[in-house]
Amino acid sequence: MKRCEWAGNTEMMIDYHDKEWGRPLYDDQKLFEFLILESMQAGLSWDTILKKRENFRAAFDNFDPEIIACYNEAKFDELMNNAGIIRNRLKIKAAITAAKLYLEIQTEGSFSDYIWQFVGSCPKINKWKSLKYIPAQTDESVLMSKTLKKRGFNFVGPTICYAFMQATGMVNDHIIDCFCYNEINLQAK
Repeated sequence: MKRCEWAGNTEMMIDYHDKEWGRPLYDDQKLFEFLILESMQAGLSWDTILKKRENFRAAFDNFDPEIIACYNEAKFDELMNNAGIIRNRLKIKAAITAAKLYLEIQTEGSFSDYIWQFVGSCPKINKWKSLKYIPAQTDESVLMSKTLKKRGFNFVGPTICYAFMQATGMVNDHIIDCFCYNEINLQAK
């Protein structure tokens, strides 16, 4: 089977590529989890985040925004001392803030509807022949970034937002000869 080159040859990355990346995701809490993980990834490799994902889930109460929004200084200190996650003070504070903002958005409707608005509520199907053509950001990710930042989110620059869009299937950026490309397109219809 032909895969996107970035999947590499580790079982973890291949499994992530084949079963998760680029598949349209509409579950509010899973979208929140990906947004936090993408924010944590800033300046690091996705491989690093995937290796720590289960640690993040345990440390961040399975990414339950209602619990995270109530984190106090003691919990913050606990996270800062947790060697199983990324111990970046600003990123951890950003995750707590994001949980509060996520809950605020949910008072207006679903987080899924809110976040999917940036691609017109349906996956954008790209037709890349090679990874070298895939952009680091798009007009949609720039708009998402500006909108999220205006609400108070941090670590949501246009490149992070585009990586989030790719991971959650808001865009299909599998290369066209990757076996996932057509599979995902059929599911999106």
